[in-house]
Amino acid sequence: MATANPLLEPKRKYYSVEEANRALPLVRAIVTDIVRHYEQVEELQGRLSRVTRERKRQTDDFYSEELAQTQAELTVQEDHLREYIDELKKLGVELKSEDGLCDFPSMMDGREVYLCWRLGEPQVSHWHELEAGFAGRKRLSSPNRAGSGADVGN
Repeated sequence: MATANPLLEPKRKYYSVEEANRALPLVRAIVTDIVRHYEQVEELQGRLSRVTRERKRQTDDFYSEELAQTQAELTVQEDHLREYIDELKKLGVELKSEDGLCDFPSMMDGREVYLCWRLGEPQVSHWHELEAGFAGRKRLSSPNRAGSGADVGN
C-alpha cells in the first residue's frame, strides 16, 4: 500500500479571526450561491420524483419531455453547486451544511480548531474543537483569541 507523499499534499490554510473576517465577503457570496443552488437542486429532485411517480401510473408516456427537461436542469444545477463548493474548498473553508454553516481551520493555544460562521451572521465570532461541531460552538472571547501569534500558518 502506497503512503501519501506530504510534499504533494496542499498545505492546510489556517485562518486568524482577522483573516477569516477579511475573507468573509467572498465566502458569504459563495455560500449564498451554494444555499440558493442547493434549494434549486432539492426542488428539482422533488419534481423528478413526482413526475416519475406519475409516469409509472400512466399507460401512455406523457411525462417523458418534462422528465428529460427536469433531469437536464438538475444536472446543470448540481454542476453549479459542485463548482461553488470547490471554490470554497480552494479557499480552505469547509462547508458543513447546506444552510450555510462553514468552518475556517485555525490554531488556538497550539492546537487545531475551527472558527465557525453561518450565513446571516455579520462576522466570524465563534469557534469549536474539531470534533465538537456546531453544538460545541463557543463565542470568541476576543478578536485575537484564535489564530494569533506564532500558531498561525498559511
